[in-house]
Amino acid sequence: MNIGDAARAAGVSAKMARHYESIGLISEPPRSDAGYRVYGEREVHLLRFIRHSRDLGFSLAQIRALLGLWQDRARPSREVRALAQAHLAELAAKLAELQAMKATLQTLVSSCHGDERPDCPILDTLENGAR
Repeated sequence: MNIGDAARAAGVSAKMARHYESIGLISEPPRSDAGYRVYGEREVHLLRFIRHSRDLGFSLAQIRALLGLWQDRARPSREVRALAQAHLAELAAKLAELQAMKATLQTLVSSCHGDERPDCPILDTLENGAR
């Protein structure tokens, strides 16, 4: 199948498939006599793996590690778990940061009158630094 068909089957764009190939997440598939990439089920499977990993927010470096572990059938599952736990901790930290941002913004929005007056605590805070 061509790159467009493979990308559709995997739920990614052809541009992303090419990108993953260019950075070495997937190896270059064989080419037809006309020079077109010829993708098979293996490449589609790899692209799906990458897409699912991206959907969970794994970085490209983490996906590279996950791919290596996935392809190594003798791997200890503790390595996979450790990688996932580290990512989970990163997500928890990001979530806490987002929740703090949300709380600050909620306070600012509730303190702004939102009427015809020119004074605005939101702009004042942005000018002088976040609370």
